[in-house]
Amino acid sequence: MNAGEFQRYVRTFSEVKGFDTSTIEQRMLYLMTEVGELSKEVLSVSFHPDEELKANLGYEMYDVVWNIFDLANKLDIDLERAFREKREINDRRSWD
Repeated sequence: MNAGEFQRYVRTFSEVKGFDTSTIEQRMLYLMTEVGELSKEVLSVSFHPDEELKANLGYEMYDVVWNIFDLANKLDIDLERAFREKREINDRRSWD
C-alpha cells in the first residue's frame, strides 16, 4: 500500500468508525498521546529486547503514522504529493 492508498484508507476508516468528527486540535492531541506510547515502547525494548515488545513497538509506530495521515486528511493535505515534493527538496539540499 502506498501513501495515497493509505491516506484514502484512513479517511474511509475514520468515517466508518466516527473518528472524522474530531477537530484538528483533538487529532493532534491523539497523535501526541500515541507518540508518548511509542516512547514508552522504545524504552521497554531498550531494556528488554524481545519479539513481543518489538511487535508492540511496531503497532505504536502504526498508530503514530495513522494519526498523522488522519490529521493530513482533516487539513486537506495530500501526503503523497508532500512526500514527493519534500524528497525533491532534500535531494537538492546540502547539510554541510
